[in-house]
Amino acid sequence: MEAKVLFNEEQRFKQWWLWLILIAVALYFIYGFVQQIFIGKPFGDHPVSDLGVTLLLLVPFGALWLLWKVKLTTKICTDGIYYQYFPFHWKFHKIAWEDIEKSYVRTYKPIVEYGGWGLRSGVFGSGQAFNVYGNIGLQLELKNRKKLLIGTQKKYEIEKALEQIKRNQSLDHE
Repeated sequence: MEAKVLFNEEQRFKQWWLWLILIAVALYFIYGFVQQIFIGKPFGDHPVSDLGVTLLLLVPFGALWLLWKVKLTTKICTDGIYYQYFPFHWKFHKIAWEDIEKSYVRTYKPIVEYGGWGLRSGVFGSGQAFNVYGNIGLQLELKNRKKLLIGTQKKYEIEKALEQIKRNQSLDHE
């Protein structure tokens, strides 16, 4: 990315209730692990093997680790829009301005339009979404008819960067 960066945003999952649920599930699995492995009392009505209860302990900790690591980064540059949804994208994806038909900020319904937050495929032709929380996003309609929505918590800053790009593009065409 050698172009000038006009907008930069990093987002992480910050919903306290999501963390609370995952921590509660992890504590429940820790309790079952301790009860079966250290106390010797089978956990539950249909207990799994000691190996099974150990492997089950990895599930909530894997989810906690993933939630801790997930980061959505968006950059608007003079040569295009870059986004990365780490750890699912190891490097930035670029969408060049010449590949974009329309770009605008909009309010959307995460659950209704995309089934929630995260890496989502929309329903009824709404395209793909990358988001972590909230209901404001940068909507991209590409020339190849695909749609992409990138969530943002910086509505006014991203609108300002888009205006600057549109102003520069209109100057280039004069």
